[in-house]
Amino acid sequence: METRLICVSCPKGCSLQLLRGGNTVEIKGNKCSKGVEYALAEISDPRRMATTTVRVSHGCRPLLPVRSGKTVPKRLLADVVRSLKQVVVEAPVRQGQVIVADILKTGIDIIASRDIVLDNNRGCQQ
Repeated sequence: METRLICVSCPKGCSLQLLRGGNTVEIKGNKCSKGVEYALAEISDPRRMATTTVRVSHGCRPLLPVRSGKTVPKRLLADVVRSLKQVVVEAPVRQGQVIVADILKTGIDIIASRDIVLDNNRGCQQ
């Protein structure tokens, strides 16, 4: 069985060809060892960074961009994002602050990607 991937581990963006037969996997097209690691991970346990926004209460902005602290198993990505739709954080928020610890019992934290200051009704300068 043949699978084609574009490696995203480095800026080269190698076109990878994975040939699977029985218990063996042959990887072609990689220009560095990162391509092999990426291809093997992609076929055994594909992961992605989760990025979305959550609502903010009493902040200068209505939405806070957030990201996962580590890559999330691809099969759980939609569930993670869906669960974050229910989250409302209270301002102020600091970049790097954990917004949701251990999301869906994965051991992965959801982290604020920017500061949000408190709306003091004097016009927000952020």
